[in-house]
Amino acid sequence: MTLFSISESWNEFKTEIIRKSIHFLIALSPSMAALNRPLTVIFLAAGTLGYTWMEYLRLAGVRVPLVSSLTGMASRSRDRGRFVMGPVTLGLGAMLALLLYPSPAASIAIYALAFGDGFAGLVGKFFGKIRPAFLCGKSVEGSMACFTAVLIAAYRVSPDYPAAFAAALTATAVEALPLEDYDNIALPVTVGFAVCLAMVF
Repeated sequence: MTLFSISESWNEFKTEIIRKSIHFLIALSPSMAALNRPLTVIFLAAGTLGYTWMEYLRLAGVRVPLVSSLTGMASRSRDRGRFVMGPVTLGLGAMLALLLYPSPAASIAIYALAFGDGFAGLVGKFFGKIRPAFLCGKSVEGSMACFTAVLIAAYRVSPDYPAAFAAALTATAVEALPLEDYDNIALPVTVGFAVCLAMVF
């Protein structure tokens, strides 16, 4: 392995850690919502709008302290020179879960977004070896990490095994789709719906 490839791998590792750390932070939303759900939705909306404005400033050449640096460090190669959509769809996904579903379905949906998608990305990126065609470039290892993380998180929120299994299965299926940043919206919306259905039946 050359020095260049080691440096490139280290940069990819740092980028993915920063990206998924932001992902994991969205897991604070259910605890905040338990104290005040409307205020949490407003906070998420304000954060999403604020980020959007600062991202447009960054693209216009105006450097915003901390945010511009963080966005640059968390950007994948496909995002270079473009609007980085990840934080926007992340905020929208959490907001939709809180607006569409009651607890505990909303909490499970957000934890699926934070931990399911988060661990799937990390494990798949650095340990994923088996990549069958039906997973659209994703790895079996990443999908297993997603399923396990969501199953554990969902069961801890509500000890309802069918609902936890439905959440884990749905999250794994959606995470495997080639949705790029839009899985941040699709995942919590579909997981919340699946949990509500499982709890009814």
